[in-house]
Amino acid sequence: MQSSKKDYYEILGVPRNATQEEIKKAYRRLARKYHPDFNKDPEAQEKFKEINEAYQVLSDPEKRKLYDQYGHAAFQTSSGGSEYSEQAWKDIFETVEDLFRGFGFEDIFERRGRKRSQRRPIKGEDIYYTVELTLEEAYSGKVVSVPLVREVPCPACEGLGYDRYKGERTCPTCDGRGSIYQRQFFISISQTCPTCGGEGVIREPCSRCGGKGTVPEREEVKVRIPPGVDNGSRVLVEGKGHAGLYGGPPGDLYLLVKVLPHRLFERRGDNLYLDVNLKLTEAVMGTELEVPTLNGEKIKVKIPAGVKEGDTVRVEGKGMPKLRGGGFGDLFLRVHIDIPKLSFWEKHFGDGKKIKQLLEELDKLLPEPTRLRVRQP
Repeated sequence: MQSSKKDYYEILGVPRNATQEEIKKAYRRLARKYHPDFNKDPEAQEKFKEINEAYQVLSDPEKRKLYDQYGHAAFQTSSGGSEYSEQAWKDIFETVEDLFRGFGFEDIFERRGRKRSQRRPIKGEDIYYTVELTLEEAYSGKVVSVPLVREVPCPACEGLGYDRYKGERTCPTCDGRGSIYQRQFFISISQTCPTCGGEGVIREPCSRCGGKGTVPEREEVKVRIPPGVDNGSRVLVEGKGHAGLYGGPPGDLYLLVKVLPHRLFERRGDNLYLDVNLKLTEAVMGTELEVPTLNGEKIKVKIPAGVKEGDTVRVEGKGMPKLRGGGFGDLFLRVHIDIPKLSFWEKHFGDGKKIKQLLEELDKLLPEPTRLRVRQP
């Protein structure tokens, strides 16, 4: 006879080929949605039990393999006994404690009569915010204002989620023990009561936060972005994330930096590159150029005689500030030689043939170049 129980994959809303990470994310989302502390719908408690049961099986590779092969029958016994050995069933359940411990459940495989449990503090979620900077702002640093809407402890209940002055009543599900017990095969499994969260009592939810313990609050945070940040840099502001649960610390705020492209400078790590054009005579005889820097000043740079197309001239200490301290990167001038076309000479000097003859005479004086360049290893 086929089981009438609902398919575990359908309960978690994941496909049969879902990864363990996808199953874990689906469980976290659904558990928070249907947990009795957050959802007061009478049907939420039963739904929460279904979600826990499905996750207990699908989060364990061995149990999931059995379920995929035999369905719900893999976890049921009959008068004829199970086709699996006792040790096999022990292996199936031996990791249940680890699976539930991280999600607010108490230890399992324990004896009856234990005391009420206390909810474990949970750190609040982090907030991520993207900040766009110009290259000049990344060079000098900047104070930015970040508009946030974050969850903070409810001022009415001080983050408890319930009205401390309206009393409490014994939880009807666990009868005040804080745990419920299920018998599976030869094992008695203890699990935190899903109705009271292990506390053994039911309290009146806070009228302001509805039992969440937090309320949204708008806040503008000013953050100093240090000099030298680059694309992908993260600036941490501790304690400015969402509020924690059950007395847990708040999350953090992370500013993700995006540096916009510059019209003149190209950045490579801590170094800057600037393209400059030289006349043919300047490349042959050398020259001195005045070039800009990111701090607003202009500097003079000597270009040595005989530079070639694509050569670089290094200026030490005129690059980006190093984020972790220790000075600055360098500025590199990339040389490009501006050679006029023959039409330029004809336009300005009229006699194109004479100019061509002069260039041919000059060509005879120049040494023959090595046509093929040896690549550097």
